[in-house]
Amino acid sequence: MTQEQPSPKQQVRQARGLFITGTDTGVGKTAVTAALTQLCAGHGMRVAALKPIVSGVEADGTWEDVEILRAASQPPRSIAETNLYAFDPPLAPHWAAQQAGVTVDRGRVAAFVRAQSVAMDCVLVEGAGGFLVPLGADWGFAELAEDLHFPVLLVVGLRLGAINHTLLSVEAIRARGLLFAGWVANTLNPAVAEGTLETLQQRLPAPCLGVLPYIPHWSAAVLSPYLSLPASLY
Repeated sequence: MTQEQPSPKQQVRQARGLFITGTDTGVGKTAVTAALTQLCAGHGMRVAALKPIVSGVEADGTWEDVEILRAASQPPRSIAETNLYAFDPPLAPHWAAQQAGVTVDRGRVAAFVRAQSVAMDCVLVEGAGGFLVPLGADWGFAELAEDLHFPVLLVVGLRLGAINHTLLSVEAIRARGLLFAGWVANTLNPAVAEGTLETLQQRLPAPCLGVLPYIPHWSAAVLSPYLSLPASLY
């Protein structure tokens, strides 16, 4: 007797996932996410770059991070396929949601990411702010990463205070039993970058996947050669 083969409906591809967080706001999470997305596409992967929650609308009525990530995805995605909650004020997302009278639903966010992962080889999910930024009364991005069971990549902004922020972030990631997949250093202040980078290279328990030079006007194509993909995406 031959073994029955699974039907097409049963052959659901399980996308590899990565959660991208940062040591703070404004450290280059979107730049790194877009560059990693381009690297994945260059390896022939179908890749979705998502920003499930965003705050801070531009003058033209768009959300810049969402526009960057949807264009970087392969194939490119719509706004609705890239973002679930968008708030106008440039505030912490939980506070922006409260001002708008909206409750960010934890289960809905996780379901959105899973739905957008269908038929993808990998999905990259960018958070907002740092790892412990809240999204509700009793949960935040850290809990979202737990719900998704995604390895975590940390974007480190090389500036004064980065050492402490980085070590605390890594401690929080590992305390939740999540895989710390690696980190990317982004040079925000060249004057303090060298010593900060050397210290973190000595202390962090995961590989540095790239060091981005100081580039005020970046693009994914310019940044991607400086990066390597974490092992979890291969």
